[in-house]
Amino acid sequence: MEKTQKQSKTLTIALWVVQGLLAISMLWAASMKLFQPVEKLALMWPWVASYEVLVKFTGIIDLLGGIGIIVPTLFGIRPKLVVLTAWAIVVLMICASVFHISRGEASLIGINVVFALMASFVAWGRNQLFKNRI
Repeated sequence: MEKTQKQSKTLTIALWVVQGLLAISMLWAASMKLFQPVEKLALMWPWVASYEVLVKFTGIIDLLGGIGIIVPTLFGIRPKLVVLTAWAIVVLMICASVFHISRGEASLIGINVVFALMASFVAWGRNQLFKNRI
């Protein structure tokens, strides 16, 4: 019993760290996409100049992901929404990877893969904690 509690505590800490990193990253990306001029963003992300509407749309999605990956767990309001948000982030990162590959920018998908793996870990870990509480 004690070993399971220690593993659960370690998993919980790891999940909070990863959720925090994902939230900060997603909220940063959202703020950049929603509040920076397209010309300035294009210096950092060349694809932005050709897809202004997509930039704003993904900014909103990033904002929702940044909020949804941490707020439900933080306040205990429907914490299972974190699992759904994590899977949505995985889907978002897959779409972003496909987008970049289709533009010949395969070298840019590393961060998308990392975020997808982090979000997968959150989805798996939160599911494990929910199963252990039943």
